[in-house]
Amino acid sequence: MDRCGREGGMAVGIFGGTFDPIHTGHLRVAEEIREGFSLESIYFIPGGMPPHKRRRTIAPADERLRMVKAAIRSNRFFRVSEIETKRSGPSYTIDTLKRFRKRFDELYFLIGIDAFSEIDTWHCYQELFYHTNFIVMTRPTGKKQTLPKMPPLVVKKDVKKVDDTTFIHKSGKKIYFHDITQIDISSTKVKELLKQNRSIRYLVPDAVERIINERILYGA
Repeated sequence: MDRCGREGGMAVGIFGGTFDPIHTGHLRVAEEIREGFSLESIYFIPGGMPPHKRRRTIAPADERLRMVKAAIRSNRFFRVSEIETKRSGPSYTIDTLKRFRKRFDELYFLIGIDAFSEIDTWHCYQELFYHTNFIVMTRPTGKKQTLPKMPPLVVKKDVKKVDDTTFIHKSGKKIYFHDITQIDISSTKVKELLKQNRSIRYLVPDAVERIINERILYGA
């Protein structure tokens, strides 16, 4: 039995995002979580038309997908799914989870603490907790993070505490608060450096940097 209490079956991580562009911070946290939760693989899912970022200019979906494929190529545990980039209209997480549940026994959705605190703004957010476990990525602070201190209250009322970092939803799915290595890299920072004609070496994989330069993305 692994740390998630599983005795068998295939469990995979779901890592969604705009990945605009994907950077080494994304790759490192995915590797830590895959190892820490004994997941068979991590699926990176670039959003086609992210509902929360419709007003923001982002690189074309096919370019972001190309960068993700290049970034994960050397890791046999990493996969990429085109499910959201091929979907017309907004990319709703609930639709993606329903598709993945048909393929795998257990899903673990990777999400940052800031995004999780706004989960009640997501489409059909209450239904999400019936399809997947959540791994909420937290930044090490020296103190244990606990759900009662965290918004949204709409989640708090539906869960019970298992231990200092784990809660169980009334659906039976679990919510894990998991400290990750804090790497001061963001897609926004990468794009700002490119606009200033400064180096992004070691912030993104070499293959991603080549694509950015070849395709003249982000003002490179």
